[in-house]
Amino acid sequence: MSDTTTTGTVRKVANVIIPVRDQDRALEFYCGTLGLDKRADQPFGGGYRWIEVAPAGAETPIALCPPPEGTDAGGRETGIALSTADIDACHARLKAAGADVDAEVSRMGGPVPPMFWFRDPEGNTLMFVEEA
Repeated sequence: MSDTTTTGTVRKVANVIIPVRDQDRALEFYCGTLGLDKRADQPFGGGYRWIEVAPAGAETPIALCPPPEGTDAGGRETGIALSTADIDACHARLKAAGADVDAEVSRMGGPVPPMFWFRDPEGNTLMFVEEA
């Protein structure tokens, strides 16, 4: 096992990035529909914006950024899982808000928590899992 106290080692996940074309629409969905907090919305080179959203108190934010030049945005499996204390209430709330959610909550049993997948307005896929 290597020494994890040396300079240059990974200390934490700084952020995860979801490439989006329409940052205003994405910001409305992630903050308005999902209820995440906006942590940053700053311009940076070339007329771009750096936007970060996160659940209250979370250490690692999600950055909603334009894709690199020549790269498509949307339609990605993000690998991002958000947690909720009540999966059924969360599913019902998002469905009522018109979000693109799975038809029902998946319950596989065992160590796998109840979960459902959902898509943002650009077709990026994330999931909600119920906290243990």
